[in-house]
Amino acid sequence: MGKVSTCLWFDGQAEEAARFYTSVVKNSRITGVVPYGEAGPGEPGSVMIVMFELDGQQFIGLNGGPQFTFDEAVSVHVTCDSQEEIDELWGTLTADGGEEGPCGWLKDRFGLSWQIDSRALHEMIVSPDQEAAARATKAMLDMRKLDVQALQDAFDGKS
Repeated sequence: MGKVSTCLWFDGQAEEAARFYTSVVKNSRITGVVPYGEAGPGEPGSVMIVMFELDGQQFIGLNGGPQFTFDEAVSVHVTCDSQEEIDELWGTLTADGGEEGPCGWLKDRFGLSWQIDSRALHEMIVSPDQEAAARATKAMLDMRKLDVQALQDAFDGKS
């Protein structure tokens, strides 16, 4: 583990979540599992910590209990290179109890917020053509899952 990583607090689902996340995000892996010992507070031998990487970004999943839950103030941000990648991640992360949100945001079945973003949208928003950037931004604000073609059409003034 590097010096800086993100710790995600789960209520007994850290290993399940880490396995799911590493199956969804390419170039990802579980790097370690640490069980609770005799000192607790969890059941000795049960999973306390799962260390994993999502495309090189380090995370720790902690089975800390029901005291804390996720909210939208923290999210995992993924920049996609194609509509197909957006569609695949969106479908997988919203399946089995996940929820769609506005502007490319969603919650997965564990309650963790994700931003499924588009590299093309980034390029539109930073364009020196401020009117086109504003059109793309306005289109994005009306979306749930990002639609790259609709964003491009708005940017180009076609919608």
